[in-house]
Amino acid sequence: MPDLHRLQLHDDDRTMFRLAVPAFVALVSEPMFLLADTAVIGFLGTAPLAALSVAATVLQTVVGLCVFLAYATTATVARRLGAGDLRGALGDGVSGLWLAAALGVVLAGVTVAGAAPVVTAFGVTADVGAQATDYLQVSAAGVPSMLLVLAATGILRGLRDVRTPLVVVVAANLANIGLDVALVYGAGLGLVGSALGTVVAQSAAALALIVVVVRRARRNGAALRPHGRAVLSSAGSGLPLFVRTLTLRAVLVSATAAAATLPAASLAAQQITVTVVSVLAYGLDAVAIAAQAIIGRHLGAGDIASARRSTRRMVGWGVAGGVGAGAGLLAVTPWLPRLFTSDADVHSAAVAALVAVAFVQPVSGVVFVLDGVLIGAGDGRYLAVAGLLTVLVYGPAALLALTSGGGLAALWVAYGAWMLARAGTLLPRARGSQWLRTGAAPPGRTVTAR
Repeated sequence: MPDLHRLQLHDDDRTMFRLAVPAFVALVSEPMFLLADTAVIGFLGTAPLAALSVAATVLQTVVGLCVFLAYATTATVARRLGAGDLRGALGDGVSGLWLAAALGVVLAGVTVAGAAPVVTAFGVTADVGAQATDYLQVSAAGVPSMLLVLAATGILRGLRDVRTPLVVVVAANLANIGLDVALVYGAGLGLVGSALGTVVAQSAAALALIVVVVRRARRNGAALRPHGRAVLSSAGSGLPLFVRTLTLRAVLVSATAAAATLPAASLAAQQITVTVVSVLAYGLDAVAIAAQAIIGRHLGAGDIASARRSTRRMVGWGVAGGVGAGAGLLAVTPWLPRLFTSDADVHSAAVAALVAVAFVQPVSGVVFVLDGVLIGAGDGRYLAVAGLLTVLVYGPAALLALTSGGGLAALWVAYGAWMLARAGTLLPRARGSQWLRTGAAPPGRTVTAR
């Protein structure tokens, strides 16, 4: 366990904070899209909020499974940069953009076609199901933009530019809030208006980030046309991270599916809890984002000693951040759900669930940092296998929670058991040396000429 009394700032910490602080603001801004939707829709009634819970879970799964577009690109670009190949770094990044565009078009079509049957599988009422389906089908138009934002953000993070994504995401978030209010209440479009507002805001964000990346690529002589081999290499290096993310999403989706078997108030409270957890997760993940760029660059330059030292420091800050997040959540939990609902039953269920979430945060702080370290090292295969193993822990824990009669709070205690299992797989790996592989390309990826 790191000694929190020794966390005096030095060069490693300053580098981390230069990357983590803007990343923190940008990451917290991302779930603000969902926070805005939840706050605006919550006062339309319990049924629309329950519909948003189901629809947002599905949409976040579709987009979240593609987070490797950001993570793998950050690690690849950072390694190339550490090896002194800026042109190659940008070329690999452009390949990631093409992959994001192709996946986005395919997944948008799949989302439209599969919206109704997927929502039905949650076992919700006809009214909730119809609204959730409408939200998903409208939101599908924004999936390509969402994936392009991921890929472009990954490129810029790898280049250690976290300010540009910050500015773009905050601007898009502010636009989304204004569009939500105007379309939901002003135009009277209800839940569909909320989905439409998010599509417009995300599309504008994607365009702004692509313009920045393309300008840098041209300035450094990197190719802009798609190269089949490079795009396939990008997809191949991201596949283990896709599996890793699939296991994470499987836990959250199954939690919402389990909450759907509880009273409607519990399902609505689940949406509030997931929203808050997302904000906390993105906040804690700021150090992990910094770790991806820092570790990738150290290993690209062949500097194993610095990679080890930076890892120790960032784990210490992860613990500190987790303790702070948990204490802060406990302090605001009694009144926080009132920002989203006036229903007493929903409020009561959300408070109990959020207390359980608060006690998990210190462990989450360690898990997120080590996850970022291993992603930055290109250790995706291990993360994929570890993810599959931890899902085996969550399944029985969630089943026990449902049969215990503990309601929504018990489901989030099961989430805590899963987080402990993740820590049990990541800590031994970080102490070892198998992930400390150096070179211009992450393991499993071939360096191509640019």
